[in-house]
Amino acid sequence: MNVFAERIQNLRALMADNGWDAVVISGSDPHASEYVAPRWRQTAWLTGFTGEAGELAITADHAGLWTDSRFFIQAVQQLDGSGVELHKTRVPEAVGIPEWLAGRASVVAVDGTCESVMYVSALEAAGFKVISVPDLISMLWDDRPQIPTSPVITLSEETAGRSRYDKLTDLRKFLILNGCDCTVISALDQIAWLLNVRGEDIEYNPYVISYLYVSQSEAVWFAKKDDDISDPDTDDSFQELESDGISIQPYQYAEGILEDMLRTEDQKVFVEPSSMNYSLYKVIEDSVGEGGIKTGTSPVTLWKSVKNDIEIAGMKEAFHEDGLAMEKFLFWLDTEVSSGKQVTEWEASVKLTSFRAAIPGYRGDSFSNISAYGPHAALPHYVTPESGSAVIEPRGLYLTDSGGQYLFGTTDITRTVPMGECSYLEKEDYTLVLKGMIALSRAIFPRGTAGCQLDVLARIPLWGNRRNFGHGTGHGVGFYLGVHEGPQDIRQNFNPQPLLPGMVTSDEPGIYREGQHGVRHENILLCVEAGSDQFAEWLGFETLTLCHIDTSAIIRDLLTAEEAEWINCYNRHVFEELSPELDEDTAAWLRYKTRPI
Repeated sequence: MNVFAERIQNLRALMADNGWDAVVISGSDPHASEYVAPRWRQTAWLTGFTGEAGELAITADHAGLWTDSRFFIQAVQQLDGSGVELHKTRVPEAVGIPEWLAGRASVVAVDGTCESVMYVSALEAAGFKVISVPDLISMLWDDRPQIPTSPVITLSEETAGRSRYDKLTDLRKFLILNGCDCTVISALDQIAWLLNVRGEDIEYNPYVISYLYVSQSEAVWFAKKDDDISDPDTDDSFQELESDGISIQPYQYAEGILEDMLRTEDQKVFVEPSSMNYSLYKVIEDSVGEGGIKTGTSPVTLWKSVKNDIEIAGMKEAFHEDGLAMEKFLFWLDTEVSSGKQVTEWEASVKLTSFRAAIPGYRGDSFSNISAYGPHAALPHYVTPESGSAVIEPRGLYLTDSGGQYLFGTTDITRTVPMGECSYLEKEDYTLVLKGMIALSRAIFPRGTAGCQLDVLARIPLWGNRRNFGHGTGHGVGFYLGVHEGPQDIRQNFNPQPLLPGMVTSDEPGIYREGQHGVRHENILLCVEAGSDQFAEWLGFETLTLCHIDTSAIIRDLLTAEEAEWINCYNRHVFEELSPELDEDTAAWLRYKTRPI
């Protein structure tokens, strides 16, 4: 029997023993994280599916995985033989888990530490009896990894732009204005930003697995782990935080300590249900009563999305250094493949990371490199295999989507690279996607405009030719934080959050033809002021990404004069900025690649 089918069978036996009609398993962790540490990769352990977005619903006679279009092809491949059926989300007539379970289950078990308050509430509102079983999967997963621990560092005010004291002061003012005495924060990116701390508990994300309690008189950070070993960086960081009045407490005992703290006096607690897990929420509710909780959206997400001047300067430095690494990599790749050497997708990925790793301040990749040749690029989130990956041939299209974490910023970039002769369809797709990326990057719009109102700009060239892509066009990018952050985005789904000066957002339309090829072009944009007049205060974008756009696959007749001029100006800017710091051969190659069209 398939190992994953066997694990699901064992879960069904557990369900039968406990009288559960269904089990719903999140793809996240106790902190609503997008990327999770190995301990919480429950979906992957049960099914073999490794995508970042996936939820499971298992009944006595059905096992289903719910995920979006980024992972459809990957899911079909990875679920083969497991007995798990793919349920598509974010498509017309999609049926969510609560709706699908209606009539199929009455009692639903969840891991309350890994399901948000909002999700459990949705199940309860749909009429299900929800049983919270913390760490449910541990009953089956004998060698389940432990809670991770890693060195903790702090960022100075000179690096972060603002002190933790100022940030916590703002949070305390927010609490007063909202009639609250304290708050408990569980979102790891919010904690990292507020305290100016970073760690390595989650791969690609500089976070520390922790919770944070903040009142008018104290701040308690639940960050110590039972298996912590003495680390000079961590010891220094904890001492610095404690000198700033922040108490450091054990992570494993957060619920018990919070329960004692909240029961000692009558407190009104502010909670963000979308990022807080159900188990912790119930501890707070039991401590202060239902009337002692005020729910809402944490202001921290918006605060950290609007970069200050020092953060913007750091991000620009990050994209400059990252651009040098990208150009060195693309020169290497072009030279190797054109000379007849065999380069696999995996070898290319490793080489790219090696160029980034040579940059002072590099702290790791910001996500797993997507290194995809030919048909593999049709999977938007292709997982490049270490063994058996495809050889990059001197023809067709190669796609690389990657980024770096640096002490001074976070990067994300996609380049689709013509490796030689391309078909007309490849060139046409390449050009149409590029037109979409250019249209968004050139946008001027009135203050108050949301990303969902701009998304169409990147799609018009594709829609006009009866083509489309299923993922969003843009996501926020953090400052030495998550490569994906909100509250802003650029996608068709309605999100009323306006784009604001200082927000950093991606611009990445694409086309994916299963079994043939994929195209995606991605630059990162900084929202900036663009003047004002009698009609509006105007905003626009400044492109932060520094890496040339290959023009050899462009169909010139499909470009307007303005689009061609934009490409020429952009490529000239890239050459002028980067060539002085490149070796002679790479600079000469880049001059050729950036010649005007």
